[in-house]
Amino acid sequence: MELPQGAGDGTGAGTGDGAEQDAADWERPAPGVARRRLPRWDATTGLVFGPDAVLLVDAGASLAEGAEIRRQARRIAGRDVTHLALTHGHFDHVLGAAAFAGAASYAAVGLDGLLAGGRDALAADAVAHGLPAAEAAEAVALLVRPRHPVSGEMAVDLGGGRRAVLANLGPGHTGHDLAVLVPGEPCVVFCGDLVEESGEPQAGPDAVPGRWPAALDRLLALGGEDALYVPGHGAIVDAAFVRGQRDALVRRFGVS
Repeated sequence: MELPQGAGDGTGAGTGDGAEQDAADWERPAPGVARRRLPRWDATTGLVFGPDAVLLVDAGASLAEGAEIRRQARRIAGRDVTHLALTHGHFDHVLGAAAFAGAASYAAVGLDGLLAGGRDALAADAVAHGLPAAEAAEAVALLVRPRHPVSGEMAVDLGGGRRAVLANLGPGHTGHDLAVLVPGEPCVVFCGDLVEESGEPQAGPDAVPGRWPAALDRLLALGGEDALYVPGHGAIVDAAFVRGQRDALVRRFGVS
């Protein structure tokens, strides 16, 4: 898929080798929007920025990864991250959150309590997937719980007419799935792991398969036919891909 590069978006990025590497790491699907596929687990982190504020979508799998994202985000957006949206509670999306302790944090309603009461399980899952035990323990101990629960839709004003819409679309991949819509030309939708492109969608013990297709219907209604859909893992896709994945889930789980 050919993607616009977001030229003229007022990023305020610096110069030199570090800035050039940051630019190479991040895709620019639309003006004021950036996205990186993180190494190892291929999880997405996203950036939406205006003149007054910067929203990060998901924080990476460890404190070290979160710190790297924070540094790169500052170079790209020209200021520190002010808002953090967590699409769901899996380790590869949340364990870097302590690197953004000063940011206003958002998640689907109920995720704050799940993270508070499930830290041991979260650390164990990270270790089972290959994160060193000491790194997992440190990230879980410092984990910042989201303070702003989203039960329907919530708009975040980033200044200059730019906004992001946080939408609670789950359950599906988990019991607490949040998407982030960025209106514009093109519209960009950060899907979390409701959509995966690099492999079959992962349905762990916290998935709700019977309601996942309906969550994708809501996702498509949110973004529309012409949006770019940014999956939690893999390349940016279009509405036809999301619809195909919805139909595959219906066949896989025998639901409608």
